[in-house]
Amino acid sequence: MAKTSIVILNYNGREMLAEYLPKVLACSGDASVFVADNASTDGSVEMLATEFPQVKTIVMDKNYGFAGGYNVALKGIDTEYMMLLNSDVEVTEGWLQTLEDFMDRHEDVAACQPKIRALKNREAFEYAGASGGFIDKYGYPYCRGRIFDTVENDEGQYDDAVEVMWATGAALMIRRKDWLIAEGFDASFFAHNEEIDLCWRLRNMGRRIYVVPQSVVFHVGGATLAKGNPRKTFLNFRNNLTMLYKNLPDKELGKVMRVRWMLDYVAAWQTLILNRNVGDFKAIYKARRAFREIVKSNPGIRKSAREKVIEELKNEQTLAPYFILKEYYLRGKKKYSDIK
Repeated sequence: MAKTSIVILNYNGREMLAEYLPKVLACSGDASVFVADNASTDGSVEMLATEFPQVKTIVMDKNYGFAGGYNVALKGIDTEYMMLLNSDVEVTEGWLQTLEDFMDRHEDVAACQPKIRALKNREAFEYAGASGGFIDKYGYPYCRGRIFDTVENDEGQYDDAVEVMWATGAALMIRRKDWLIAEGFDASFFAHNEEIDLCWRLRNMGRRIYVVPQSVVFHVGGATLAKGNPRKTFLNFRNNLTMLYKNLPDKELGKVMRVRWMLDYVAAWQTLILNRNVGDFKAIYKARRAFREIVKSNPGIRKSAREKVIEELKNEQTLAPYFILKEYYLRGKKKYSDIK
């Protein structure tokens, strides 16, 4: 029986599957490969049946998004490890075995990711995951190898396997037992920030998250929603606020949410005045309203997340002790190595 199941979530990604599946099949040993289809209309399922009969398909009745789609798809997976992989990822020889070996040696690790480099600029890290992720004191995500729009070239500077705050959903290996204990992604997120929320909840339960840079993959990135898309802006702001509200310790919650209230509206007016981007301006305001509605309509959302926090971590400051916006824009620290 295979130790790992690779599950690729697909929505109208026929061309991506045709291009990148062959390497997944060739470089992944005896892993079982699944494609979970979110009700595509581009002939993806038919193409898989014809060109990749060895790939198992999970066909869903509608588009559940990234978070909900994986929650549905992984219900039927029973291998020790589950590898969530974007359809636009090019894998390399030994990538999966390296991750499996690391997880085998570290029972306290719930999830890990490979080093992710950009497919279009193969010497550079990829924006979405780079070499492992962190969150600053007010909830802004960044990576080893990428802070905001500054993406570093990979020169081996982040090749050590280290504990991180979050691992990217573009290529995420997770133990099935940890996935079940955490109850998977928060499906209400639909897409964006769901993997950070999951990793945070796992850490609050005493589990650890790692990046294993000896495993390397290449990611196209932005294949679903391009940067600057108002829908993406809305999801990022709404979900980030929801994640903070759910997971922050009591002693940090009030201050962080007050500061974010101010920073979010500053960001909205900046994008309107400086960038003349009306779509993103409206999206940020809509995200703030949507977050308030989530809190109002789901009064137990924070309690359900916090009740699983182990005692010794209930007051732990999980977030980094600095403000990444200040470090980046005022102090000119553009690289992770400058601030760590």
